[in-house]
Amino acid sequence: MKIRLIRLSILTAVIALALGTVQAQTSTSRKKKKRTGTTKNTSKNSAATAAVAPPKDSVKPVQEFVADIKLDTPRKSLRNDASIELNLVKDRTPLAYEHIREDDAVYRQRVWRELDVHEKMNLPFVYKASEDNGNQRFINILLNLIHSGDVTAFDASVDDRFTTPMTFRQIAESMVGKPQIIQIPDMTIDPDGSKGLTKDTTIVQEFNPDQVERYEIKEEWVFDKESSRMYVRILGIAPEKTILNADGSFRAVLPIFWVYYPDLRASLAKYEAYNGKNFGARMSWEELFESRMFSSRIIKSTIDNPGDNFIASYIKDPILDLLEGDNIKEKVFNYEQDLWSY
Repeated sequence: MKIRLIRLSILTAVIALALGTVQAQTSTSRKKKKRTGTTKNTSKNSAATAAVAPPKDSVKPVQEFVADIKLDTPRKSLRNDASIELNLVKDRTPLAYEHIREDDAVYRQRVWRELDVHEKMNLPFVYKASEDNGNQRFINILLNLIHSGDVTAFDASVDDRFTTPMTFRQIAESMVGKPQIIQIPDMTIDPDGSKGLTKDTTIVQEFNPDQVERYEIKEEWVFDKESSRMYVRILGIAPEKTILNADGSFRAVLPIFWVYYPDLRASLAKYEAYNGKNFGARMSWEELFESRMFSSRIIKSTIDNPGDNFIASYIKDPILDLLEGDNIKEKVFNYEQDLWSY
């Protein structure tokens, strides 16, 4: 009897243990199902959030057009483009100016000249060939030197005393103008033009070096009593642009920027000026200016000019304007001649 009771109690314990294990597995599976359900709800919420989120901006930014001057990159010859070895131009350096003491400068007058490239003596200024150092037009030489940072340009609209430096972008805006936005017919949406639909287009002007037809030169005449000699020193050079009226008629000529000539001498010594009579006897641009191998007319001076006016402002006749310039040149010449006794 006792043995039967022991077996019955053992069987009861085994059944109870089995039931506890089944209940534990059932609760674990329920928890997993709950977790799985929560994950599904989270994925649904994220999908809904992605659907509600605003789309990315696919519109391209508006391209900003700025005035610029496209300069040709100098391309060097891979072979000697001459029958002789050309090495002298690489070693040229300008001679230093002779020093003039302030006490010895007993006579000083400033003169402004205008140089026209169409005159026969000034044809080197429009020589269009390209060489190892680039295009040989004088305006291209100046722009290349300014763009490379070898020379500083000064704003001619402020004054001619080299007080306000200019950036290359400002020079480009002065020479070609700022880009303009105009309306043109939109042939894509309105091919036949019946709807009158238009679109914006930007017009960017290109720089034409042939449009620079004149240069202004500022110089000073000084008589040194120690050496008894009259010196002329160029102070600055400024290319000029022609201003036209709305109907295309001539209005005025204004300088664009000034370049300080003493800063320019070392660079101009590396460039050869064109000589149409003898291609082998070419001189540097620095020698051309120092030798006065150019033709110009006087447009302003400090002689009897307390109002600091240009000749054209008080003499309207162009012929009399030229004669007044010759009169100023004669006054400077006569000062030196009158110092001598014959």
